[in-house]
Amino acid sequence: MMFRRLVWHLLQGNRVRMAVALLALTSGGAVVSALLNLNVDIKRQLSREFRSLGANMVISAPSAAAGGTSPDLMNASVLPSVERLIPADTVVSPYLYLVAHTPFPNNQDVVLAGTRLDRIAQLSPSWKISGASSLSPGDVTHCFVGINVSRSLNLSVGSTVQLASYDRTQTLAVSGIVDAGSSEDNQIFVNLPVAQQLANANGKIQLIEASVPGPPQEIRDVQARLQTALPNLAVKPIPQITEAEGKLLGRIRFAMVSTGVLILVLTALCVLAVMAALAMERRKDVGLMKALGGSMQKVLRIFLAEVGILGLAGGILGYFAGMFLSVWMGHRVFNASIAPRWEVLPITVAIMLAVALAGALPLRLLGNIRPAVILRGE
Repeated sequence: MMFRRLVWHLLQGNRVRMAVALLALTSGGAVVSALLNLNVDIKRQLSREFRSLGANMVISAPSAAAGGTSPDLMNASVLPSVERLIPADTVVSPYLYLVAHTPFPNNQDVVLAGTRLDRIAQLSPSWKISGASSLSPGDVTHCFVGINVSRSLNLSVGSTVQLASYDRTQTLAVSGIVDAGSSEDNQIFVNLPVAQQLANANGKIQLIEASVPGPPQEIRDVQARLQTALPNLAVKPIPQITEAEGKLLGRIRFAMVSTGVLILVLTALCVLAVMAALAMERRKDVGLMKALGGSMQKVLRIFLAEVGILGLAGGILGYFAGMFLSVWMGHRVFNASIAPRWEVLPITVAIMLAVALAGALPLRLLGNIRPAVILRGE
């Protein structure tokens, strides 16, 4: 009972300095809890942002992957096997490329990409498609046209274009104009059966593109699993995307850890300054306690309890402030909601308790106080 009264008396003794220490611990706890909460979602959010860049893995015939001159084809029957071996939320689409002529409206050569037009928006979400955003995979009468092709052939949504390859022709209606901001703007996209018919390659595909979710290590795991199951094919991640994602994730985490450590050091220094001032003010109280027979261990236990309460309060208040901060940062940085996680609370409280106790080192100076000196008023 006496112990609690003494601790309560000390907490009320200098409210200004106590408030400064509590504010420092709360601010440090807010930053730490926000960074910890963001770190839980950073992989998922960063992976989602990189998926908007398109496919990050290509499966093809070995000679085609090695840069061979002949576009080796593979059986389309391999596609179900690939889909069984990859995560369920992976977007997969086969491709078959060929050069076709356009007798109507203008006699030009264009690159024709046969794929699944119901998945094109999912595989490349950054593309801007005016008109229909997807087509049924069985639709053999419509197509998407790259924006550069639409300009050169004077095509718009609703126009018709005739495609010819050798002695085979196909007339298609334009359902959408693709603005990809890359080489795809020079292509015409059709469903796979149309490209197979024009290329006389029924049941064949040239490659499979996949957008595998997850960090680089998970993508490499999927690659290894596919390569083991399909040894006759080449499974290659797109290094520009996977390596960039890994480097960016590492840099973001380094920045978060560095910021967190700096904030904790500054918080500990602030608590250190407050405790040093309080130690000087409480010399008389400590001297009187020791003169009345109190051991130094009991005296320090009282002051450490005071610091522990400050650390506990700072950690709890900092957690709730940090959750609001992480939600705000999630909307500003990732344009996505970041869910508060209760598992961050005990970690934040433990860190702030450790910081508070580290800042209480000046209390060790109280052990050098001599009761006789204090009682003489020196």
